[in-house]
Amino acid sequence: MLSSPGCWAAYGEVLARGFSDYRLTRLHRLTVDAYPAQHPGVNVPAARRSVGLHLSRLYLLLECGWSMERANNATLAITEFKDRCDWLEPLTMIGTLSVREVLQVASNQEHENRVRAWAASVRKAWAVHHDTSAEVVCRFVKRDLLSQANESVNVVAVFRQDHVIMPLFTKR
Repeated sequence: MLSSPGCWAAYGEVLARGFSDYRLTRLHRLTVDAYPAQHPGVNVPAARRSVGLHLSRLYLLLECGWSMERANNATLAITEFKDRCDWLEPLTMIGTLSVREVLQVASNQEHENRVRAWAASVRKAWAVHHDTSAEVVCRFVKRDLLSQANESVNVVAVFRQDHVIMPLFTKR
């Protein structure tokens, strides 16, 4: 992850604000996914893992509408395969919101709206790689969860726009 000292400091302030009020903690994952995805760094193993994981969770949160907890649990499954993430060539972040815009708001509601808009703008900036992040989720999460299936669970596929996103499990 590469960022200027000022940008990193602003990120720290946004994180502090998010933890200072329990009502804002539900936004934490959007914040910690948007910032690294906006500052991907260079093609080294740590950056490949970071970009792959953060874009995958943004996909689950923003495109699939998953809850923070559910998306985080899926991301934990993806981390088992994090060394298999390919490098995604960073795109321009020109036109995206940044952590600085999040700092400019006064109320909790404005903070929530701005964090959501920031995360969505970062996700949109990676549009050329949207299919890749969806494929990462399908390939890694599905494989991990299917390998855990046994007689005590039913595999239930979740569909979005006529394709399987990932299986879920329900107790029999």
